[in-house]
Amino acid sequence: MHPAYALSDAAAVFSPALVFFPELIRQNIRRVVEMAGSAARLRPHVKTHKTREIVQLLLDAGVTKHKCATIAEAEMLAAVGAPDVLVAYPLVGPNVARFAQLVRKFPGTQFSALIDHPDAARAFSAGLSAAGVRACAVLDLDVGQHRTGIAVGDGALALYELAATLPGLTLNGFQLYDGHNNQADRAEREAAVRAFLAPVLDLRARAEAKGLPVPRLVCGGTPSFPVYAAMTDVPGVECSPGTFVLHDAGYGPKYTDLSGITPAAVLVTRVVSRPTADRVTLDLGNKSVAADPLLEKRVTLLDFPAYKTVGHNEEHLIVETAGASAYKPGDVVYALPGHICPTVALHKEALVAEGGKIVGRWSVASRDRVLSV
Repeated sequence: MHPAYALSDAAAVFSPALVFFPELIRQNIRRVVEMAGSAARLRPHVKTHKTREIVQLLLDAGVTKHKCATIAEAEMLAAVGAPDVLVAYPLVGPNVARFAQLVRKFPGTQFSALIDHPDAARAFSAGLSAAGVRACAVLDLDVGQHRTGIAVGDGALALYELAATLPGLTLNGFQLYDGHNNQADRAEREAAVRAFLAPVLDLRARAEAKGLPVPRLVCGGTPSFPVYAAMTDVPGVECSPGTFVLHDAGYGPKYTDLSGITPAAVLVTRVVSRPTADRVTLDLGNKSVAADPLLEKRVTLLDFPAYKTVGHNEEHLIVETAGASAYKPGDVVYALPGHICPTVALHKEALVAEGGKIVGRWSVASRDRVLSV
């Protein structure tokens, strides 16, 4: 267990509780800026932490470009003073008008949003025009995940050309998110990135030959970040890791090329029951730690005997261990979530620890879907 995690005042900390460690967060930010070569090459995703204070830590480190998935996240970023915000999510229905309200409310922030379909692009344009504002359009390219985006090819070029003619829109590059590239081996990840990048660069050249600017390529997430960070031969690359600020037990052991990035959030939990001789039950249910990883990878208990997770319910985490007799109800246990991003979203606030003590609380402000807009 990292020595920073142990709290001298743990007896007064309610459980289950999410705890952030600002010095480790700053350390992670410094490491990622170092890997990228400069803060200007970063566009981190706010979805991991959803907090104003971590946005400010990024701004303090010189990170001016940010990425998000919701209108609430975009509003939080702009309210803190982020000068460049990309909503990397398809905007449909009332969210188009909400986005337009943000553009009007925060004139000091340049807003962008994704397009990946002609109908959506036209609706986006119509919403901005009705509000009398302009924003940037980033073409979302499907580079293999098949989640959102348009396939790289003639249809993508035609959509980008269409966007250039639509009122209220300014062309602002391509997004290529490759969440499916999560190979543990760095060489395999890099080969996969280079394979889909070649047709993207061809599409970019074709667009620019038509006078359509492609000033940026918004690339990847945390697993592929080291690949893009080292990519000095492609102009306009913006790296978009998110998890790095807090990190987790899912990414930590898997990617050796993310060395120097340390989990900066832990969960404080307690033993609530010893139902059998070899079982320990903790108050770390799926309402306090994300349930999307496989059961055995859902949480990593720190400084705990070898164990097997055998159950996870709304308010209970049940483990089997030969060392169960060492634990009694009320004992504190520290844990790392397998997936930090949805874990944070389960908590209204995070406790903040420095020097081995709780010194404050940070609101997880944009876990809500609506702030003021």
